[in-house]
Amino acid sequence: MKKIIIGKCMNLIKKYHDYDNTKLAEIEYGLTAIYLTVSKLIVITLIAIILGILKEMLIFLIIYNIIRMPSFGIHATKSWICLVVSTILFIGLPIFNLLVIIPVQVKITIGLIFTILMFKNSPADTKKKPIVHPKRRLTYKIISTVLAILYVLLSIIITNNFISNCFIMGLVLQNAMISPLTYKIFKQPYNNYKTFLKLHPDFLN
Repeated sequence: MKKIIIGKCMNLIKKYHDYDNTKLAEIEYGLTAIYLTVSKLIVITLIAIILGILKEMLIFLIIYNIIRMPSFGIHATKSWICLVVSTILFIGLPIFNLLVIIPVQVKITIGLIFTILMFKNSPADTKKKPIVHPKRRLTYKIISTVLAILYVLLSIIITNNFISNCFIMGLVLQNAMISPLTYKIFKQPYNNYKTFLKLHPDFLN
């Protein structure tokens, strides 16, 4: 289904626009990302409705994606892997956040550790979309770190247990997504911008 839909979209684009191969590859990458996001969201939403946790799933999804946007992170190499992992995380973690009470001292400890790791590892790029420019990388790193600090503070200040847990678990999850260990486990290259610059040494000149 994915290949059919994206294939038809690409044929229409090629028909009405005279793009080079590089531009077409970028467009196809974007279309694939949109397709995977929409299809994944539909499945997760249906499961959340069946389990009666739609509101909780949406809240956690929003909180998580805010900190993911500037810090980026790993992407699954296959759509079915992305669907399975995303479903487990975005159904399982909201349920966890509803049921578990995390002591403030534990949140502070977790927050301190994962804020440091956020500063160290963000932004984490991918082979298909390396983040090459140093200023852009620095900007993303600063934003990610500030958000991490904010998430820790909100998890401590907010009295609603579920919302509080969403902030601290969102930080934990995103740290897992940008961790070199996660890239290694899933056999994906890390620090892709370095590889890109080796292959294109004059890119920043």
